[in-house]
Amino acid sequence: MTFQPGESVSFADLNGGAYPVRVEYAWLNAGREDAPIAVFLHEGLGSVRLWKRWPQALCDRLQCRGLVFSRPGYGRSTPRRPGETWPVSFLHHQAQVVLPALLNALRIDARERARMWLIGHSDGGTIALLYASAFPDALAGAAIMAPHVFVEPMTVQAIRETRAVYETSALRDRLGAYHDDVDSAFYGWNDAWLNPEFLHWDITAEIAAIRKPLLAIQGHDDEYASMLQLDRIQEAVPHARLVKLSQCGHSPHRDAADAVNDAIAACIAEHRD
Repeated sequence: MTFQPGESVSFADLNGGAYPVRVEYAWLNAGREDAPIAVFLHEGLGSVRLWKRWPQALCDRLQCRGLVFSRPGYGRSTPRRPGETWPVSFLHHQAQVVLPALLNALRIDARERARMWLIGHSDGGTIALLYASAFPDALAGAAIMAPHVFVEPMTVQAIRETRAVYETSALRDRLGAYHDDVDSAFYGWNDAWLNPEFLHWDITAEIAAIRKPLLAIQGHDDEYASMLQLDRIQEAVPHARLVKLSQCGHSPHRDAADAVNDAIAACIAEHRD
């Protein structure tokens, strides 16, 4: 079955946290039960629907199953509670609590996790790094695009400008097509990143625990971060493979899809069992 964004979604109940949440998810190529799984981790304003058709195309290229889901606060998943502000540690929580809980709820066992690839974009790339460092044997590897491992002034400035655009333009209406509670998605992400305490956030020492293959991709024209992000990743994880793309902004899978797909396919093929 070819996944159509916004269709054929299911919901998983995660009841192990401070309050119950439902997570929207969809399987791609579900019939390939013996194939490895690629788990797609969306950006800070993303969702199942905002991925559009790229995960399906990549899974077809890789001949694997795919799992796309909207994190709590996004898409059709449970929104933030009224007045809830995500702490500086919100990305750690997603990597170390929410993602393992979802894998458990979907009965993805240890054998399947050992063959699982994480495909992350932006905040999702950071979550992939944090999962790979916390559970170094519970995955086959990770391919990440435009990740953040420390905070640059240009990142804060770009996020501040995005807030102004959201509040004064049609951006809110456009994002409303991808989130049932668009303010939950936007302000959860935006408020967390603009928290003054976030200026000191840095996970470069933490990700040194990563042992599995790692591919990191970024565009030279990324408006949210510089190539220092990838350079810091390689300092911490010397075996990481870097791909730096020209004429590419913050969304490599949209701006340079062919190059991204080629790089991910080559990396996974090299390490596939």
